[in-house]
Amino acid sequence: MKIVPVPVREDNYAYLLIDEPSKKAAAVDVYDVDKVISKANELGVNITAALTTHRHNDHSGGNKKFASQFPDAPIYGGSDQVPGVTQLVKDKDEFTFGDNIRIKCLATPCHTRDSICYHVTDDVNKDHPGGVFTGDTLFIAGCGRFFDGTGEDMIAALNYLGTLPDDTIVYNGHEYTASSAAFGKHVDPDNPAIARLEGILEKNKETTGLTTIGDEKEWNVFMRLDTEPVRKATDSTSETPQSQIMNTLREKKNAYKG
Repeated sequence: MKIVPVPVREDNYAYLLIDEPSKKAAAVDVYDVDKVISKANELGVNITAALTTHRHNDHSGGNKKFASQFPDAPIYGGSDQVPGVTQLVKDKDEFTFGDNIRIKCLATPCHTRDSICYHVTDDVNKDHPGGVFTGDTLFIAGCGRFFDGTGEDMIAALNYLGTLPDDTIVYNGHEYTASSAAFGKHVDPDNPAIARLEGILEKNKETTGLTTIGDEKEWNVFMRLDTEPVRKATDSTSETPQSQIMNTLREKKNAYKG
């Protein structure tokens, strides 16, 4: 199994999920179909499916063009609001892609009601730790806005992703890491994990695929609501409901200009 990011728009990521034995590739969050096809041609793989994390145009906007160019390729998505969807998926659905890739669907409604994260593992190459396509639910050191949900929903979504093995590699929907790290440092300035993330940022313009779920538990303030720095930043105590802390933290991130 190989996963190749394809930067699209200003800061979005599409991906090619490649089953190496069969040379089949699934396109994840197709927006710029031509760019994704160009990368597939460069790598010598054949696109045979599309995975969509949620309905927003910057993730699904290429689906109809994709369908016209790959009429036999299924397009997976979490609701019929996903353009061009042919294969609806729900929480805990599993299927095989190519020869060796196992895909498990994780429903994470909040950013949108139809948000699906895809946990991918290689059934044969057990040395590969696996990855998860998180769309706009989990960002590196951050999370998405709550367009269709609440703080409580996002807590549930992030906790769900937190049940994946710690070495699972994170493939998120946007290159927001610099702003997320800056906010994290603002909230939790003495956290050595955030300093480690800053080191990754210094060396890499594109950070997706370089970090793990275990890392998120160490540096993502939205997954660390019960820590003293987060409580202090949100004027909370040990008695404050976590949903209230999450809502306050999200509001502070929305307003943060640092």
